[in-house]
Amino acid sequence: AFALSVVPEAAEDETELPMLQKSEKSVKISKISRELKDIVFIIQSQSNSFHSMRSEDLKRDILQQAADLGKELPVVLLIHQMDRHEGAWTILPLMRDFSVTYGKNSSWIFFCEEDTRIQVVKLLETLGRYDCSKEWFLGKALYDEESTIIHHYAFAENPTVFKFPDFAAGWALSIPLVNKLAKKLKSEPLKSDFTIDLKHEIALYIWQKGEGPHLTPVPEFCTDDVSSQKGDHCATTFSNFLPLCGEPVKKEDVFVAVKTCQKFHGDRIPVVKQTWEKEAAFIEYYSDYADISIPTIDLGIPNTDRGHCGKTFAILERFLNNSSARTPWLVIVDDDTLISISRLRKLLSCYDPQEPVFLGERYGYGLGTGGYSYITGGGGMVFSRVAVQKLLTSKCRCYSMDAPDDMVLGMCFSGLGIPITHSPLFHQARPMDYPKDYLSHQIPVSFHKHWNIDPVKVYFTWLAPNTEESLKGKKVGYNREDL
Repeated sequence: AFALSVVPEAAEDETELPMLQKSEKSVKISKISRELKDIVFIIQSQSNSFHSMRSEDLKRDILQQAADLGKELPVVLLIHQMDRHEGAWTILPLMRDFSVTYGKNSSWIFFCEEDTRIQVVKLLETLGRYDCSKEWFLGKALYDEESTIIHHYAFAENPTVFKFPDFAAGWALSIPLVNKLAKKLKSEPLKSDFTIDLKHEIALYIWQKGEGPHLTPVPEFCTDDVSSQKGDHCATTFSNFLPLCGEPVKKEDVFVAVKTCQKFHGDRIPVVKQTWEKEAAFIEYYSDYADISIPTIDLGIPNTDRGHCGKTFAILERFLNNSSARTPWLVIVDDDTLISISRLRKLLSCYDPQEPVFLGERYGYGLGTGGYSYITGGGGMVFSRVAVQKLLTSKCRCYSMDAPDDMVLGMCFSGLGIPITHSPLFHQARPMDYPKDYLSHQIPVSFHKHWNIDPVKVYFTWLAPNTEESLKGKKVGYNREDL
C-alpha cells in the first residue's frame, strides 16, 4: 500500500506517545513520497492560451504538493505538448509511448482535466488500495439510463450495465493494463472512425467485448465542487461549472447566425423566438427562402438533404464582409439548437478574440490514422473574427455544396494549424442523452435536437438565464422527459 501504517509498541511513559505519533506520521509521509514518482500525471490539456494556462496552473499545483512532501517529483505531462499528431487528445494513440517510456519504472497513469483538483496524498492513499501489478481501470462511474444515439445505442437491452469514467473526476490505468493496450494497438491499429464521446469509447476499447477489465468505481474520485463540504473524503474534486474571466463579453460583441430552410420555418423558428432569440443583440436567419415575417435571408443556396457546407461558407463570407457589424465573435447554430447566449458571453470572457478561436463540442474523424478534429455543428460553432479571416484567406473551401460543413471546417482549420478548442458545455444531443451525474457538474451552454421532447420546456429547465443559479445549487427538479 502507498500509505504504510505503523503500529507503535506500548509506550512506557505517556510522554513518549506524541513522539511515536510524530514518527508514525513521518514514516507514512516518507512512504507516500517514495511512491509518488510511480505515478505519471497526464493533464488532458489544450493549446488555446486560456486552456494551456489552466493546465499549467494544475501542473504547478501537483508539483508543489509533491515538493511539500520533500521527495522526488512525479512526471506531469500536458497532452497538447505531446501532440505529435492530431489524435493525441483521444489518448489511445499515446498508449505505446506511455508503455515504452513508463512501462517498467511506474505503477499508474493518472488522467485528469484542467479543472480537476487533486489532493495528492489522498490520491496515493486511494491508489494504494489496488494491487498495481494487476490490470486496473479506475474512475468515477457514469452510465446511460437508456440507450442513446451518441453511444450508437450500445447495450440497448440494459445500458446501465456498462460503466465509463467521468473525466472531470480523474481516472487511472495501472501500468500492466497500459502495456497490454499498447501491445494490442501495435498488432491491431485503431480503426479510422469517428470519435464522438471519448470517455465511452475508451471504456469500450479497454473492455474488449468482455475480455478486458470493466471500470472499477472509486468513491474518492469525485466531481463535487472544490468548496463543497462533501469533498472532504475525496482525492479529486472539480472546480468549474461555467468559466468566467472578468466581465462577460458585451451582448453586441456576439453575432448569431441561424441555419434554417423553408420546411422548418413553421415549427423550429417559433421555438427559437419563444426561447433564446431575445438574448442575442445581433441575429440573422439564413434560409433557402426569404420570409419577411421571420425575417429570413435567402443566401441563394438551395437546401440539401446532406451537409450544408455551401450555406455555412456563405454565412462566413457575409459575416466577414458586413461592414456594419464588426463584432469579434460569430456563432453558427442550427434551427433546432437550444443555446444560452448569456452563458456563452461569460464563457467567451476567457478567450482572446485576437487569437484564431474555433470553439464548441469536439469530435474527431480518423484520428487513429492521422485524420482531423472538428466542432460538431448541432451544439453550436463559435468563431473569432480572426479565425474566419484566416480561413477565408486560405484556399480551403467545400469540396461540394452539400458536404458536411462542420467536418470541412475541421479539415480546413487542421490544415491551417489552428487548433479546435473543446468545451464540454456544448452538446450535440438532448439532455436525456447524457448521464445525469455528468450534467450535474455543468452549467450547459447548448443542447440540440427536438426529438421526442418539448424543446421550450427543455430550454427553460436547463438554459434560461434564471436557471443558472438553480442548476449550480441543484435545486431544479428534472423530469424524465427533459433528461
